[in-house]
Amino acid sequence: MALTLKQLRYFVATAEIGQVSQAAIYLNISQSAVTTAVRDLEALLGVELFVRSTQGVSLTERGRHFLNHAYQVLRSVDDALDLPHTDDEAEGQVRFAASYTVQGYFLPYHLQRLSQWYPKISMALFEYERAHIEERLADDSIDMAIVLTDNLTHPDIVSERLFASERRLWLPSHHSLTKKTALHLRDLANEPFIMLTVDEADQSAMRYWNREKLQPNVILRTSSVESVRSMVANGSGIAILSDLVYRPWSLEGKRIDTHALDDSVLPMSVGLAWRKGKSFTPAMKAIREYFKQVFLTPQQNVLKRS
Repeated sequence: MALTLKQLRYFVATAEIGQVSQAAIYLNISQSAVTTAVRDLEALLGVELFVRSTQGVSLTERGRHFLNHAYQVLRSVDDALDLPHTDDEAEGQVRFAASYTVQGYFLPYHLQRLSQWYPKISMALFEYERAHIEERLADDSIDMAIVLTDNLTHPDIVSERLFASERRLWLPSHHSLTKKTALHLRDLANEPFIMLTVDEADQSAMRYWNREKLQPNVILRTSSVESVRSMVANGSGIAILSDLVYRPWSLEGKRIDTHALDDSVLPMSVGLAWRKGKSFTPAMKAIREYFKQVFLTPQQNVLKRS
C-alpha cells in the first residue's frame, strides 16, 4: 500500500482539529473516510499516530514527529501546484469587489494564487455590502465581484455559483444537543440564539426560520463572527452558520462543535457576479476561468464519475 496525499491531508486536518467528526466536516467528506485514511496511514507506518478517547484524538509522540514531515510534504505539493500559469493575453486591470464574509474567509488565498498565475493582471480591490456591490456593478464602477449569490436582487446582475457552504448548528462542546442523531429547527427554538447580522446573515437565517413557522430565541444580534464564536464556545447560546466561517476554537481556546441540521436549512452559495451584457476583457476572462477550474471543473468531474 502506497502513501497518498489524501491520507496526509486527512491526517493533518484530524491532528489540527482534534476530532475525526469535525475534521470530516472541515474536509466536506464522510467521517468513515477520515477514519479509514488515518487507519491505513497508521498501518503503513506501523505506528499509532493518535491516542483516541471519547473527547476526541490527540497526537502520540510519533504522531507529532510525523506531523512535521506531513506539513513539509504538503507545502512542497502546494508550491508545485502554485507554479504560475501565465497567459500572454491576460493583462490589464480588473476592478474586483467582495463582501465582508468572502473577503475575510475565502478570497485572500485565491488572490495570492491569481497574482502568481497571472502576474500581468492587476486587481483593484474593494470591500462592500451586497447592495453597494450590485449598484457599482450595474453602473460599471467595478467589473466583477464574489458574493453570496442567494442574496442578489438587482435585475441587471448575473451570477455564476462556485460552491455551496453547508450551514450547521454551532454549539459548545458537550452540549446536550450533540447527543441527538437528527436535529430540526423545532429542536432549537427554545435555545438562546446568537444571530450574526453581517452580510445579511440575519435575513438569510429568518428565511429558513419563517419557512418552518418558527422564531429563534435571539439573545444577541452581532456583526462580529468572533463574538458569535466566543459566545457559543462559552456556553451563552447556539448559532447556525456556514462551514466557510467555522473554526473549532474560540479566541479563548474553547472548543466549538457543529451538528448537521435537516434539509430546511439550505447551504450558503458563493459565486462570481457581473453586470448583464458586460464585455469581458482578457483579464476578466482569465479570472473567471481560474475560479471555474478550481471549483466547477472538479465538481463536473465528480458528476461524470458518479
